[in-house]
Amino acid sequence: MTTPAAAPPPIAVLGAGSWGTALAIQSARTGRPTRLWGRDATQLEAMRRERCNRRYLPDALFPAALEIAPTPADALHGALDVLIAVPSSAFRALLREITPLLRPGMRLCWATKGFELETGLLPHQVAREVLGDGWPVAVLSGPTFAREVGAGLPTAMTIASRNTAFATALAHSLSSANFRAYTSEDITGVEVGAAVKNVLAIGAGLTDGLGFGANTRIALITRGLVELTRLGVALGARRETFMGLAGLGDVVLTCTDDQSRNRRFGLLLASGMTPEGALREIGQVVEGYTAARAVHAVAQRHAVSMPICEGLYAVLYEGLPAREVVRALMSRPIKSELD
Repeated sequence: MTTPAAAPPPIAVLGAGSWGTALAIQSARTGRPTRLWGRDATQLEAMRRERCNRRYLPDALFPAALEIAPTPADALHGALDVLIAVPSSAFRALLREITPLLRPGMRLCWATKGFELETGLLPHQVAREVLGDGWPVAVLSGPTFAREVGAGLPTAMTIASRNTAFATALAHSLSSANFRAYTSEDITGVEVGAAVKNVLAIGAGLTDGLGFGANTRIALITRGLVELTRLGVALGARRETFMGLAGLGDVVLTCTDDQSRNRRFGLLLASGMTPEGALREIGQVVEGYTAARAVHAVAQRHAVSMPICEGLYAVLYEGLPAREVVRALMSRPIKSELD
C-alpha cells in the first residue's frame, strides 16, 4: 500500500493588495496550503466570504488551498515560508511587527519593490537591519502583472537569494503549468531593477501621453536600461542581471502596457493632472512616484549619472515641464553609446 505524500508546509502571504493576492492564488494553485493576511479587516472578511479579492482581482477566484488569516499570528502559525507583499514604505514596520512571531527554521521572501525613502536601503538591506543575518531570505520580481497571474496566464519571474537552496525550493513550490520561476543569486540586481523600472514607466507614460511617439519611447526604454544598469553595478549588482527578466523584461513590461499603474500615472500627468490628482485617480500605490525621490538620492550619493531619472524627478518634484526635460536630454553632449 502506497503511503500518501505528506502535505507541504503552509506559506504565509502578508499583504492583500493585488500582487499579494495574485501570489497567494498562484501558491494555492499548486496545492500548497496558503494563508493570506492584510491590514483591512473588513476587506479580509469580504474575501473570506466571497472567495475572491473583489477590490483588486475580482475575476480571480480563490483555490481551495487558500484561506484568509485574520491576524499575522494566524497566518504564520505552522508556516515554513513567509512571503511579504507590501509597499516599501511599510516593509520595515511589518518586519518589526512579525519578528516576535518568527520561529527557527522559517524562511522569508518578499515581492516588495523600491528603495526605502528615508535610508536609501534596498529591501534585503532593511531586512538585515531588522532581522540580522540568521534567516534565509529571497526576493521575487520580474515582468508580471497581478491580473494576469491571477487569471492563470503564462508568466515567468525571478527569485533571487544568496541561499541557492531556498531560491530553488521556492521556485519549485510556486511553479506550475502556466507559471515558471527562475533563480538568481544577485539579490541586489533584482531589487535595483524592481525599483528603477517603475520610474522609467512613469516616463514612458508621460512621453506617450505628450505624443512624442514610438521612437521616443524606445529611446527612453533603452537608455533607461543603461541608467538602471549603471546604478546597479555601482551598488554591487551583476551587469548580466539587467539583461534578464528582472531587468530588461520588467522595464519593457511596465513601460509599454497600460496595466502598469506607473505608466498610467505618467499618462495622467501628460493630460494635465497634478501628481496629487493622478495619485487620487489611480487609487492604489504608485511605487514609481516615491521611487523617483529615492533613486535621485541614491544616485547622488553614489555619484551615478542618471539623466532620464533625474529629469523625471524634476518633473515630479520641481515642477519642470516634461517637454523641457526631453529637450535637455536631446541636447546633451554627444558621446559613445556604451558610456
